[in-house]
Amino acid sequence: MKEIIINADPEETRIAILDDGELVELMLERAERKRQVGDIYKGRVTAVLPGMQAAFVNIGDPKTAFLHVSDLAQAWEDIDDSFDEDESDRREDDYPRGGRSLKIEDCLNKGQDVVLQVTKEPIGTKGPRATTQISLPGRFVVLMPGVDHVGVSRRIPEREERARLKKLINDLRPEGAGIIVRTVGEGQGKRQFSSDIKYLWGLWKRIQRRAGSVKAPALIHKDVELTTGLIRDLFREDIHELVIDSKKAHKEIMGYLRTMSPELCPRVKLYTGETPIFDAYGIEKEIEKTTERRIQLKHGGYIVIDHTEALVAIDVNSGRYVGKKDHEETILKTNLEAAKEIARQLRLRDIGGIIVIDFIDMEKESNKRAVQDTLRECLRKDRSRTKTFQVSDLGLVEMTRQRVRPSLLHYYTDDCPACGGGGKILSLQSVGLKAERMILRAVVGANERDLEMKLHPDAAAYLIEHNGGRLAQLEKRYKLDLDIKDDPRLKRDEVVLVSARTRKEVGGEFDG
Repeated sequence: MKEIIINADPEETRIAILDDGELVELMLERAERKRQVGDIYKGRVTAVLPGMQAAFVNIGDPKTAFLHVSDLAQAWEDIDDSFDEDESDRREDDYPRGGRSLKIEDCLNKGQDVVLQVTKEPIGTKGPRATTQISLPGRFVVLMPGVDHVGVSRRIPEREERARLKKLINDLRPEGAGIIVRTVGEGQGKRQFSSDIKYLWGLWKRIQRRAGSVKAPALIHKDVELTTGLIRDLFREDIHELVIDSKKAHKEIMGYLRTMSPELCPRVKLYTGETPIFDAYGIEKEIEKTTERRIQLKHGGYIVIDHTEALVAIDVNSGRYVGKKDHEETILKTNLEAAKEIARQLRLRDIGGIIVIDFIDMEKESNKRAVQDTLRECLRKDRSRTKTFQVSDLGLVEMTRQRVRPSLLHYYTDDCPACGGGGKILSLQSVGLKAERMILRAVVGANERDLEMKLHPDAAAYLIEHNGGRLAQLEKRYKLDLDIKDDPRLKRDEVVLVSARTRKEVGGEFDG
């Protein structure tokens, strides 16, 4: 049973997808941080880099957009007839590209204006990724201006239905545009497709007119908001119920569905309970767990998820699970349970990029294959593209997951001001030794004898209690006058050493 639960708050919209009552996907959008995927801009090329075969385009945002040569409209040819369109957002790899050999410097020049569409949100220090291969998704079809093509989603498997849809769409397709039938278009008739195509073609004409009248950089088309996009892309026959806690949003959804898919109207419910909707469905407590490193498995094992700059590392541990049979059987059960939970967590936390999984070592090749098959089977439910590789010689499973926006961890959290995101700070013993080394630098390198040292209260107490004897020896040996003060404004591993004579910081670098 699949359910969609929507918490529509003015400051933040949250959409949860439940599969048999279990939270499997969460989408969020804040008022001050609207998503950009699907938005169309008129931008100005600021740099063309032949070495990268890419260009950077000013679209009016703090970060310039990245445009690779493979994302140029000129590269879009010979599209596969059985296209696999994505069911949610426009994704960077959704649309197959032809084999035409292009050079970015032959296609773009610095200062040139270009119309492009965002396919990937800014992540970290990187700006948004964009394409000039414009696509406009509707309820039943995707319109692709400038492409001579008719296709059907691979998720519609029946040959007869595919043939019917292609014939129907071919008769409705506007000249100078390609059309792809979305999965939800299965079984639909001429009226639904005609209405969808007419709207999208009119929208494209309006975008063209605006592109010709505005000065770059400028936003010329804003894609639909999160809730509307969800109804357009995800609300299908396999969704048993959609529940929303906003009267206004409920009215908008019903108005849209009465026009596009009236048969789905009875499945939309307005939540009127006193308890917050996410608490009523047990979702809030699950969301709170999404920032934790450690995820407990039902039978005693656990997995640990660590984010690094280059990849995400996932470690599987048996924990207190000892099993009832042989050791290999216990490990297999833990790994199988972990494989299912990892697939869920990747989707729930929206973790993308390179992912390395360290399952518990297994001896039997059949067991290794069983774990990998389970992981791949569970990943098929994921709307983002994934690719899983064979178990490496070190027993690691390497995989990739399409990344379109920052993960839930980056959305919900900031780096710790104490550790800067490293997750570790110096131990008190290390702080004490660091303080002693700074004193020596000040004495030997800067010839200072009257010093004032400021530390966090915990570090100051530790230094006086555990290193007091050593400090006394330093004072006696070098005829020092050392004044130790605590300062709660400092980080726990921060040490500030000041010359009482000049009031300048000393001891940072050796000057002798």
